[in-house]
Amino acid sequence: MTTPTTIDAKTSDLTASVREKYGEAARRVLTGTGTASCGTSPSADGCGCGCDPVSADLYDADQIGGVPADAIGASLGCGNPTALAELKAGEIVLDLGSGGGIDVLLSARRVGPTGKAYGLDTTDDMLALAERNREKSGLTNVEFLRGDIERIPLPDASVDVIISNCVINLSGDKDRVLAEAFRVLKPGGRFAVSDVVVRGTLPVAVRQSMELWVGCVAGALSESDYRAKLGAAGFTGIELEVTREYTFDDAKAFLTGEGLDPERLAREVDGRVVSAFIRASRPERGADEAGACCGPTCCS
Repeated sequence: MTTPTTIDAKTSDLTASVREKYGEAARRVLTGTGTASCGTSPSADGCGCGCDPVSADLYDADQIGGVPADAIGASLGCGNPTALAELKAGEIVLDLGSGGGIDVLLSARRVGPTGKAYGLDTTDDMLALAERNREKSGLTNVEFLRGDIERIPLPDASVDVIISNCVINLSGDKDRVLAEAFRVLKPGGRFAVSDVVVRGTLPVAVRQSMELWVGCVAGALSESDYRAKLGAAGFTGIELEVTREYTFDDAKAFLTGEGLDPERLAREVDGRVVSAFIRASRPERGADEAGACCGPTCCS
């Protein structure tokens, strides 16, 4: 499914919109005036971070025990990549679009003191919140980096696992994101992300909505496009597992307030938007030496 060129041509505007929305969400948590996904304090409505139908109920009590409450309150993901990525002690993990840092902190625990977890984010307020959460956690194997997921500020072949939680679909240049992910992964490294994926065709009004793009819906790829882009970047062993399907009521919830007709469009969106866990690998070095093309430029 091809993203409309009217949005592709405004990548810088999209980036600015993402920074504005997620910066505002971080400031609500930093100032104690609300959570990221609800916009009001948990004490006011009792919903914690579960008001957004995409971000609701992603982590169980065992996983988040001991994680700073602000990291949980700042969660705006669509899945739980740390629960599915099979992280091992001593590994180096990179979270693309790390937000308040919850997935980075969870990853740091799992890779242990001999491993390391990086978080990459483009929003200053989110980075400030993540640093505060790192200090509260007491973890020493965590580092947050400022930058764009289209230009990862790490060397080639420097990480074992890349995770991400509903962020890649926010990019206006997903091909470059995936090429960068491939570049920084070590041979044999793993790509293990949660993202929103579209089945079939979304209404044009949804596709063209910048607000819904920033909210993880309008910029979502179809399953076939996701697989094709990963393959073009050089990844192999591509798997996609649906973890949540959004119903008419969910669709109506995220369409309401966007200047659209939620009743009509929700019927067209019902069941076509899902959260999925996407796995892939960078081929082992042996495949490179055997002459197999493992990247976007190696066969040129």
